[in-house]
Amino acid sequence: MPSIFTKIINGQIPAHKVAETSDFLAFLDIQPLRMGHVLVIPKTEIDYIFDIDDELYANMMLFAKIVAKAVKMAIPCTKVGVAVIGLEVPHAHIHLIPMNQVSDMDFSKPKLNPTQVELSEVALKILDAMGKV
Repeated sequence: MPSIFTKIINGQIPAHKVAETSDFLAFLDIQPLRMGHVLVIPKTEIDYIFDIDDELYANMMLFAKIVAKAVKMAIPCTKVGVAVIGLEVPHAHIHLIPMNQVSDMDFSKPKLNPTQVELSEVALKILDAMGKV
């Protein structure tokens, strides 16, 4: 059964995409820890990030780096934190989270529940910044 991320890749579920290549997709988390929280995924459905072959893994990290630069330009923050948890969805993914303090990346905190309009506005800011990195 395809993961929810595969359904997003295939266009079966809408997402607020901020970057895409033939191998990767970056989109906003719909229940973010902070506004601007982006998920980076490979288009190949692989459950565990360390099962990804070396070349794809390296390219995924480079893609995430580019996206993180755009997030930092678009969302006021000190840094963009990186986390790989991998328990929620059986599809490898990297969390990019705008942060000003360590607690901004505390996954035990309640998630935000932004509207689709708020997500669209944030996505547009990041998309605009992607054109500048």
